[in-house]
Amino acid sequence: METKSPGETRIALVGIIVEDMEQSEKINQILHEYGGYIIGRMGIPYRQRNVSIISIVLDAPNPIISALSGKLGMLPGVQTKTVYSKV
Repeated sequence: METKSPGETRIALVGIIVEDMEQSEKINQILHEYGGYIIGRMGIPYRQRNVSIISIVLDAPNPIISALSGKLGMLPGVQTKTVYSKV
């Protein structure tokens, strides 16, 4: 996947809560697919609650951001929420 110029893109934060750890491989495959747009990634395993929280920061066109969030959110036991910058 090739990246676009900054004028055609937006910065977004995708928050992901993973309740089904069996989805980890699929999540990583999807994130790898969109790796060219990812600025940074932080994962926090919360073992006491048996969940993982992942934050992904992207610089991408709106359709790419929506597609990534949608693919992740369709996985069982995975919830996503996307916040867009105004820039």
